[in-house]
Amino acid sequence: MANLLYQQIEMLSREKHIEPEIVVSAIEDAMVVAARKFYKTEEDLRAKFNQETGQVDVYSVHTVVEEVTDPKKEISLAEAKKKNPAAEVGAEITATKPTDVLGRIAAQTAKQVILQKVREAERDTIYNEYHNRVGELVTVIVKRAEGPDLIVDMGRTEARLPKREQSKLEMYNIGERLRVVIKMVDRAAKGPQVIVSRADAGLVQRLFEMEVPEIYDGTVQIRFAAREAGERTKVAVASRDKDVDPVGACVGMKGMRVQSIIRELRGEKIDIIPYNEETVAFAQKALSPAKVTRVQITDPENKKLEVIVEDSQLSLAIGKKGQNVRLASKLIGWDIDIKSEEEKRQEIEEQMTALTAPTTPLTSLAGVGAKTIEKIEAAGINSVEKLAGMTPEQLMEIPGIGEKMVDKIYQAVNRFYEGGAEAAAAGGEAAAGAEASAEGGEAATAEATEAATAETAESNEAAEETAQATEAATAETAESNEAPAKTAEAAEAETAATAEGGTTEAAENAEAAEKTATTEESAAETEPADSEGKAGQEEAKS
Repeated sequence: MANLLYQQIEMLSREKHIEPEIVVSAIEDAMVVAARKFYKTEEDLRAKFNQETGQVDVYSVHTVVEEVTDPKKEISLAEAKKKNPAAEVGAEITATKPTDVLGRIAAQTAKQVILQKVREAERDTIYNEYHNRVGELVTVIVKRAEGPDLIVDMGRTEARLPKREQSKLEMYNIGERLRVVIKMVDRAAKGPQVIVSRADAGLVQRLFEMEVPEIYDGTVQIRFAAREAGERTKVAVASRDKDVDPVGACVGMKGMRVQSIIRELRGEKIDIIPYNEETVAFAQKALSPAKVTRVQITDPENKKLEVIVEDSQLSLAIGKKGQNVRLASKLIGWDIDIKSEEEKRQEIEEQMTALTAPTTPLTSLAGVGAKTIEKIEAAGINSVEKLAGMTPEQLMEIPGIGEKMVDKIYQAVNRFYEGGAEAAAAGGEAAAGAEASAEGGEAATAEATEAATAETAESNEAAEETAQATEAATAETAESNEAPAKTAEAAEAETAATAEGGTTEAAENAEAAEKTATTEESAAETEPADSEGKAGQEEAKS
């Protein structure tokens, strides 16, 4: 019986990959728990497993003291000498507890304790074995699915392949063999502790190490790798030997090496890029297959780059949904801002225009107080043009500016652009002054309009009187040949003047025409008198 029990302990140890002593310790602890629960005692209990007999002995332990303070854990020297004449102060006196009376409940308790102890020992063993193997390439078999995650068999233990670590374009079947990398080992996980990945960039690096001997022996190094699983991977490689082309070594003859990796990744695209210590040159290569015109470092502290490409290369440089530039940014570790040549040219033109364009100070705005202007200028806005380009939300972000003040500011800006800079500047320094000036301007405009209307009415009356005089002169001088023509010209001038709105020039022309007509009329009256005088003289002669 003893041999059979110990054989079971050894078999369990081999199965769980733990030491037999751990299982024995678990059995002893389980017997202590069961005995304490059965005897309902707080004594210090211990258990001992006998490998020869297979018996687990449970006994209580008391410490020998001169004066007893805790009877459950201590014993006096006199009592100890009765049990063991050689007992001394500080020694321990043991008393055996029967275990054949523990019963079914105590046995069930012992079983649960044993299983728990063995499970904890197994988890510790797995953690100690795999936590130093993170990043290692292993082959697993898909065992089952737990929701979106997969449980895979690593041989000695199970591992978890979470949904986030699966390739987007891959479908997995039960029993399928996969190559994965160990992502991490979680000691506190309830299920499998080992987390494996098919989406990590380390998988591509490990596959290159398997396929490319130059990488395995260290002649070619993979310096950086960036990956979006199932779509594209960028790998930066460098060579320690100047005679070895790192890109050619990874591609292989007719692309055989890289093609085998692509097949393992089920069609994922791989860009192999030569590494360069110079950030600018490295960025140009990282954005391949797009051709880069210029790369400029804009912010060295925050690692920001500005990349200029031709208009036709812009979409290629950005990639599908920004994938190419995103992977390039991960690869080089810098933020990349891509612009086309046309966009850059427009940006430079706008900057030049902003530098040369005149700016109007905020003090030119009528209806905005000095304190408000100080708050606006404190926010970095120092011109009317810049203020006009801001949205209400941006203005309200300025401390001390509310909705009502935003409305006043927009009204002042509108008045500025409607009336011109000079009119807005002359509007006044305060809101009350601006309103008073506006009222005075309206009154002056009304008076000027009334005066102009009265003057126009007088001109029209003068024109009518001139027209009447002209008609009378025309009737009296009907016999004259020259007068009608001149009178007609005067009438036409008066009529034209009247049609043009009765202006002052028309009135003057009408007066001149009237004088001319009067003169001609007088001449016409004189001519009949002369003819009558001549007729009388002729009669007298006869």
